[in-house]
Amino acid sequence: MPEPQSRRPDDNGGAIAATGAGGGMDLATSEGGTLEQRPGEPGGGTGGGAGGEATGRPRSLWSDAWRDLRRNPVFVLSGLVIVFLVIISIWPSLITSGNPLSCDLARAQDGSRPGHPFGFNGQGCDVYTRTVYGARTSVVVGVLASLGVAVVGSVLGGLAGFFGGFWDAILSRITDIFFGIPVVLGGLVLLSVVTSSTVWPVIGFMVLLGWPQISRIARGSVITVKQNDFVQAARALGASNPRMMLRHILPNAVAPVIVVATIALGTFIALEATLSYLGVGLKPPTVSWGIDISDASPYIRNSPHMLLWPAGALAITVLAFIMLGDAVRDALDPKLR
Repeated sequence: MPEPQSRRPDDNGGAIAATGAGGGMDLATSEGGTLEQRPGEPGGGTGGGAGGEATGRPRSLWSDAWRDLRRNPVFVLSGLVIVFLVIISIWPSLITSGNPLSCDLARAQDGSRPGHPFGFNGQGCDVYTRTVYGARTSVVVGVLASLGVAVVGSVLGGLAGFFGGFWDAILSRITDIFFGIPVVLGGLVLLSVVTSSTVWPVIGFMVLLGWPQISRIARGSVITVKQNDFVQAARALGASNPRMMLRHILPNAVAPVIVVATIALGTFIALEATLSYLGVGLKPPTVSWGIDISDASPYIRNSPHMLLWPAGALAITVLAFIMLGDAVRDALDPKLR
């Protein structure tokens, strides 16, 4: 029958537990040493007491990024603004009961009055109602254009970076051609022949001229990731190209694309307003901040409220998305930690 285990002090003041084989196991090597407990046990781990986080399992890049984002006041503030914009884009009737197309010429250019805090525009339409409904157009254009650019650019750039060779050279020359086209000038030329008043021509134009930037970023990210040891190990084990792309390269190369697409979302909203201001973007009866700014610009001296409210809403929206993109970039970039 084995003898019960016992402890005997060592020379350094620690404790040595006797094993059944007659050996010893050092439990503490210093006078003030304590036994390390498993994560999750009372007082265990390195999380700083009962409220600390267990460190027994490794954290991924995405979990670390989400932890940093939740503690970033810039992300929280911009996220709240964007959530509010999304809510009023889906349900504008929550904060206004008016009709943006209902106008009364007798009230043209009138200032603020009860029930109409932003006054009226040159056609007698309620500026507050049109500002609220204009958020829907801006959010739809920005989100759909960013998604289209991210998908097209990621697919083309990822394939070019993975396979390289002839297709990589062809894609590089095509992107050089698109980079040489001025965005506003290209919009004036391409959209001037479009008669549709929907958002789809504007979204298609943004995707057409916006994918090269995402494509180059995706290409460089894929080239960097595919040189890592875990990708080479997967290749040596006989993994197919689709499996390496989807299981190993894509999860580790998508972070820069997400960052750029998030920042570009605010840029696309500003671009839509610019094209609508120039008369080649969205057209009436579509409600857009760019259209309202264009209509109010001749009256800026006599009725500045017609311009300030839609322009202010546009500036806050673009700033919120840019701040969100900056916060995401800081969280996903290991070099900034």
